[in-house]
Amino acid sequence: MRTIDELIAEAPTFAGLDQAYLELIAGCGWNQQLTAGTLLMRAGDAADRFFLIRHGLVTLELYAPGLGPLQIQTLDEGEVVGWSWLFAPHRWQLDCRAVGDCRLVTFDGACLRGKCQEDHELGYQLMSRFAANVIDRLQETRIQLVDVYGRAPASA
Repeated sequence: MRTIDELIAEAPTFAGLDQAYLELIAGCGWNQQLTAGTLLMRAGDAADRFFLIRHGLVTLELYAPGLGPLQIQTLDEGEVVGWSWLFAPHRWQLDCRAVGDCRLVTFDGACLRGKCQEDHELGYQLMSRFAANVIDRLQETRIQLVDVYGRAPASA
C-alpha cells in the first residue's frame, strides 16, 4: 500500500516538490471514498479542505435559479479540486459532486495553512501551484461559455 506522500507526488499540482514538502502536505491528508452523487462542497459554505482525485470523476456545478445546477467542468484522476481553502474569505464558490464512485485524498485546509505560515517557502509553492489551477479553471470556464453562447452578433 502506498503512502499519501507517494500518491500526491504523482499529481501534476504537486509534481517536483521536495520530499519534505510532500510529507508535510501528506500529514494534513487522509484517504476517502465517496459514492455517486455525494456533494463534496456547496457554494457559500466554509472552504476548509481540498481534494485530490485518485479514481473517478467529479463535476463543478453552479446553481442557476429556474434552471437548477449547471455543470461547469468535470475533473478527472490526478486533478486537485478546490482552492478556496487557500484564499480568504475561505468560502466555496461552486458546488462539487461525485459523478460516480470516487477515491480521493482529502486535505485539511486549516492544517495546511498553518504549515504555510510556519514555512513561507511551502506557502509560496502551494500558492503558485494553486494559482495555476485557478487560471486553468477560468480558461476552461471561458471556453465553455463561448461554446454555450457562441459568438455575439457584430454591432452595427
